Amino acid sequence: MVGRALIGSLLFLSAFQATAAPLTVRVTDGKGRPVRDAVVTLHPNGSAARPSAVGRFSVSQKDMQFHPFVSVVPVGAKVSFPNLDSSRHHVYSFSPAKKFELKLFARDQSRSVVFDKPGVVALGCNIHDGMTAFIMVTDSRWTAKTGANGIVQFADAPNSPGRVTVWHPYLRAKANIVEQTLSAGNRSATFTVALRSPPMALGDGY
Repeated sequence: MVGRALIGSLLFLSAFQATAAPLTVRVTDGKGRPVRDAVVTLHPNGSAARPSAVGRFSVSQKDMQFHPFVSVVPVGAKVSFPNLDSSRHHVYSFSPAKKFELKLFARDQSRSVVFDKPGVVALGCNIHDGMTAFIMVTDSRWTAKTGANGIVQFADAPNSPGRVTVWHPYLRAKANIVEQTLSAGNRSATFTVALRSPPMALGDGY
């Protein structure tokens, strides 16, 4: 009876550790200020949970800028590129994760691209050099970008060991990414990062 009770307790403990538990990740700069548009991804050990590609995703062109500046989309997502400017745009990317070219299209026209590989896709416009944006294509269901408060929360994160990565287009690190290991039961992580200055004045507050 004691052996059965012990086995039952261990099974209960294992089940408890595998259950979901909210995870909070905070990203700040060297002065303690929150960093927005940082893409946070949780990689649980041994988990292959993939995000659903169902949904509507778009990167618009307005006031000669891309909106949003940083997007997060799942692998397989179809992203539309509506032009809301009076000027024509020519959207392209040379990134290994997705190379494409959307030749000149005018106001109120839109084009679409399917992003079928994980990775970072840098966007540009052949007509307006000051336009730039980034799409993070993810194969982890636990991926989100920070808002103005520099925080990401995953309400359904598994309570298991793994690692957390933070990517930002101006982060001073190899491939613009840093990471931390995460132990079971640890429900928070804080990253203090150093950012490069943007190459030029950008929209969305940059």
